[in-house]
Amino acid sequence: MRKHRIVAVTAATFLLVTGAGILTAPTAHAGVPGSTHAADRNCDFNGDGYDDVLVGAPGATVGGQRGAGLVTVQYGSSRGIGTSRAAVFSQNTAGVPGAAETGDAFGKAVATGDLDGDGYDDAIVGAPGEDIGTIADAGGAVILWGSPKGLVGSRSQWLDSLLGPAAGGRFGSAFAAARFTAEYPGDQLIVLDRQNAEWHQYASTPRPDAAARQSRAVRLTQGAPHSPTAADDPPRDIVAKSVTTGDYDNNGFADLVIGGVTTGAEPGYGWSWYFSGHADALYLEREMRGGPVAASGDINGDGYDDLVTGEPHSPDDGGETTTGGMVGVYLGSPAGPAGVEGPGTPPRWWTQDSPGVPGASERGDGWGSDLSVADTNGDGYADVAIGAPEEDIGTLADAGMVTVLRGTRAGPTGSGALWWTQDSASVPGVVERADRFGGQVRLVDPNRDGRFGLLAAAPGENTDDGHVWVFSAGTGGLTAVGSWTYSAGSLGGPAVDARFGAAIDE
Repeated sequence: MRKHRIVAVTAATFLLVTGAGILTAPTAHAGVPGSTHAADRNCDFNGDGYDDVLVGAPGATVGGQRGAGLVTVQYGSSRGIGTSRAAVFSQNTAGVPGAAETGDAFGKAVATGDLDGDGYDDAIVGAPGEDIGTIADAGGAVILWGSPKGLVGSRSQWLDSLLGPAAGGRFGSAFAAARFTAEYPGDQLIVLDRQNAEWHQYASTPRPDAAARQSRAVRLTQGAPHSPTAADDPPRDIVAKSVTTGDYDNNGFADLVIGGVTTGAEPGYGWSWYFSGHADALYLEREMRGGPVAASGDINGDGYDDLVTGEPHSPDDGGETTTGGMVGVYLGSPAGPAGVEGPGTPPRWWTQDSPGVPGASERGDGWGSDLSVADTNGDGYADVAIGAPEEDIGTLADAGMVTVLRGTRAGPTGSGALWWTQDSASVPGVVERADRFGGQVRLVDPNRDGRFGLLAAAPGENTDDGHVWVFSAGTGGLTAVGSWTYSAGSLGGPAVDARFGAAIDE
């Protein structure tokens, strides 16, 4: 239970996301100031030029408190990541606000970005189950500041909702960080809770003491500025579940996509809101079919980020949707994400029944439950990793599967697609019920060779201990040969029921 606020905030009006559902499967994607292409990630906490890896374990028992949660950081190097150059953070870590308590779910969502513009990327960790006073599940977040030594618990800061704590609000359920406007030199932070989105900004300070940094926050409400070309009709209500960023119009500022599912008369369909970033403001442009999962990267190599949406579960209407899950692809353009016939039209849909895609679309596969987009073989085209954690393998329900579609000048292709389960050759482990392999997928380049390897998490592995698998990338792309796996225990943290890998930063 937290007793006091640490961050001073001021509020203004911008955007409200309506709806009543609790967030699930949060995703977080970091953006780079002025450039958010997949090859430019904001996850270098110690400033050595190598990307680092942040993993959440929201189920971890800390100080005897079940489900208090933790995060781990693995520092990149010329040899990539391992288990030795790593650190573990929880709310029991010295300097981290609050205390580890049952059900806080610290690490349920994570993101990274250089919020204060000091050249060291920072980590944002959600604790959506945090109780504030007697208010259950109000939620909150902790910012761990980057430094020459990497992430440090000292002088870290607490962040909670601008409207104050609300029972069941679950503030900190999903994040995105990027430079949406020119107002500040650092990245700006978008935070979701059960119903709302908030925009937080941090001003730089000449003093090295992170505790002296003060936050300025903009409340996102229905007063969001619309672009001159935006439709007059307000976008439909959605329950927001994820956020991603990308420079879809290639203007040098990050754009924002808030993904969710519809409410009202036709509930449960994936829809997203698209905001374009400009020097002066973040403008609401339009709503788009697709969601609640989303990721971004330049799949066709034209200099514009492309948007990929995942809809792992959708009502079976016998039409465009499939109960096995589907993935939509919008290509970037001067007008932002564009569907098959231009801006404002539907995306190109992919399912496991699409040509060349491994497997078959079956009820409950959850194909598209998580996504990641980056270039795995250095050919200049970003590839698309797709998680299907509810894929049944034989009679084993929810064992899980990962698929990778190659990028080409024309967009993704099923030709040469890769797929793995724990039953695949060279993949460690065995297929088991409810492992949920592919619950999180992340393409990462911690050795800075320009080829992104794959992290595939199975949060249900070993009855919810959770493990992460590492697939390396060479000139031929991803390979299972030499793949290896690790858990929170491998990095010095408590492993039992930790659900390690429930969140991995992009």
